[in-house]
Amino acid sequence: MALGKVLDPTARRADDIADPGPDAGPLAGKTVGFRVDRMWRAWDWISELWAEKFRAAGAEVVFWRSAGRSGDEGERCAREYKAFIESIDIAVVGLANCGSCTGWTVRDAITAANYGLPTTAIATKNFESFAHEIAGRGGRSGLRVHVLPYPLNEQLKEDVLVIGEAHFAGVLETMGASLAYAEAAE
Repeated sequence: MALGKVLDPTARRADDIADPGPDAGPLAGKTVGFRVDRMWRAWDWISELWAEKFRAAGAEVVFWRSAGRSGDEGERCAREYKAFIESIDIAVVGLANCGSCTGWTVRDAITAANYGLPTTAIATKNFESFAHEIAGRGGRSGLRVHVLPYPLNEQLKEDVLVIGEAHFAGVLETMGASLAYAEAAE
């Protein structure tokens, strides 16, 4: 009789990082990088809304839009993303709103977190558990994930902006960020 080895698919990596990484802290004087994609207009609207609030708090804000991930285009995309994360102080990565989008959002967030950046992945409610699962399998079970409602992209812009406003304080908390100028000066 042959013997087999059964692997536990729920086991955690031995090298897992359960810590969320550094807090974003005061935003004044820092460069916040938003990673957006080609799919989710609602994420464009929310990230633009949050970017204006970050700028009002004294942060510089830059955006990077992901593209194809295979072949020559994928290699170009990887180089551009590396340059992007090397140019920022804080990463906000979204949107985890479908299977592959969740995979790439978490992968890009892990990359930023592995550079030592305060990093927050943005997911919708239906993909929250999946985002945490992928983060754990990627060795960063402590990755910060801020959750927006689902469905999101199917809503009108004015409704999405209300959601963005309602979640702003929560994303600051998730990021460990502060808008206070006085704290930045200390």
